[in-house]
Amino acid sequence: MINQLLFIGVLAAVTYASRLLGLTVMAGRNLSPAVRLYFNYVPAAIMVALIIKQIFVPSGGGHLVVSLPVLAACLAGAAAIKLIKKFLPSIVIGIATGLLVRFLL
Repeated sequence: MINQLLFIGVLAAVTYASRLLGLTVMAGRNLSPAVRLYFNYVPAAIMVALIIKQIFVPSGGGHLVVSLPVLAACLAGAAAIKLIKKFLPSIVIGIATGLLVRFLL
């Protein structure tokens, strides 16, 4: 237990230090439009990578299996955000859809 808490503390300190270093190094610098455009797409790319990792789950035989509840939740959430254009209700719709599909399967 102590090792796990120490590990979490070290990870938190390294994360905080890297963010602080990034802020101090990048503060006040003028970035080119290409670099600024790149940094605008980084959060979306990270979210897509995390979602894809949850949709495609490795099975015991080394193959990737599609998680239908997660896929249904993502599709329902995306459709809801496109139709109603409100974030929180779309998240609720996605979660409810994922839970419903998981319950029915």
